[in-house]
Amino acid sequence: MIRTRKVLSTVALTTVLALTAACGGSSTGTSDKAVELRMTVWTSDKDQLKLFDSIAAAYRADHPDVAKITFESLPFADYNTTLTTQIAGGNAPDLAWMGDLSRDLIASDALLGLTDTFKATPGWKYDDLLGSVTAEFSRDGTLYAYPFSNSPYALYVNTDLLAKAGQKIDPASLTWDQVAAAGAAVHAKTGKAGFVVRDFDYTAWNTLATVWTGWGASAWSADGKTCTFDSPEMQKAFTFLHDAAFKTKAMPGPGTTADFFAGDAAFTVAQVSRASLLTGKFKFGLYPLPAGPKGTYSVLGQAGMGVLASSKHPKQAADFLAYLTDPENAAKLAQYFPPPRKSLLTGAELAANNKVLSASQLQDAVVDQLPDAVTLPNHTSPAEIAQKGKTALDAMWRADADVPAVLKSVCAAIKPLLSK
Repeated sequence: MIRTRKVLSTVALTTVLALTAACGGSSTGTSDKAVELRMTVWTSDKDQLKLFDSIAAAYRADHPDVAKITFESLPFADYNTTLTTQIAGGNAPDLAWMGDLSRDLIASDALLGLTDTFKATPGWKYDDLLGSVTAEFSRDGTLYAYPFSNSPYALYVNTDLLAKAGQKIDPASLTWDQVAAAGAAVHAKTGKAGFVVRDFDYTAWNTLATVWTGWGASAWSADGKTCTFDSPEMQKAFTFLHDAAFKTKAMPGPGTTADFFAGDAAFTVAQVSRASLLTGKFKFGLYPLPAGPKGTYSVLGQAGMGVLASSKHPKQAADFLAYLTDPENAAKLAQYFPPPRKSLLTGAELAANNKVLSASQLQDAVVDQLPDAVTLPNHTSPAEIAQKGKTALDAMWRADADVPAVLKSVCAAIKPLLSK
């Protein structure tokens, strides 16, 4: 789900990662000198960083060979490009969070395989991992990143705004058409926004998979080789979005921002982990994504953390990651990030460490959604695909846009990258 800006060409990036991986894992990490580890993250949340620091402190207390563990917070919007620049410049971290860059890192052998380390760690319980959430970070049976955050997208509802506009919804049978109708009514009555796809902002088009999946659409084929942006299903989904932005005003148009968590919109599609942004200033509801013409569905945003093959201390880095993600610490992380462990995936377990959402909300919006969820579109060369797709889709966000023609232009733009 990370939005990226291109700094390195795909060829250059792949070459850098491959060379770095080939040269990087040579250190055994057995020097008598205490080592320092660094992990790049994109969170700047003080409570989350405090938790990571506390786990690191507990680890260091029993591991005198590790003198320091630093969590380096990088800006979310530029995370991928900053990380790849660090790798290219010989300043790679020992460990890193990763989202859509994971496929490039795995394909380029830039990550250390973790399966053996996890299985060899007493009490780690590798079989506790939910199979459906490990696929994105695996290759040939080896796990290369621990999927620490598996956050389904959900529909947040500002029930106060709905009440002001005289609108009611039935969560048990909610559809996108109903959300659009209620959103348009809220906008007409209050001037506030109807529904917002968080982080989209008319740039990060992959987040729209949280909508188009309800129409049975996908960005490309399952093997990633064929563009399907020009499918009839995608045309219908984008017609819905275009009408919402330009005809019914159910969705803010280009250039208009509306922050649901500040009370500026009736609905938002956002990951369940964003619930930490709720401050209590309005009453809210949280529900699974609305049904589309193809029925109910769920979409998952994931993040993993792995060890860079170029780490100077791969043994210590992998050992710390095993500690950070063991059952006890995974339970602590679960208050912010929906975990991959089956033993923790019940509404009651998640609610025990969640200050905002109830057990029933977490059961409905997280636990029940994970087994069949699809991930946001991901591919190798994500930055290039994202940029070329955005450039082509810019023509969509005009009142007189030719929806089928624009979608065909998207396929023309990204097809050469899909075939690589």
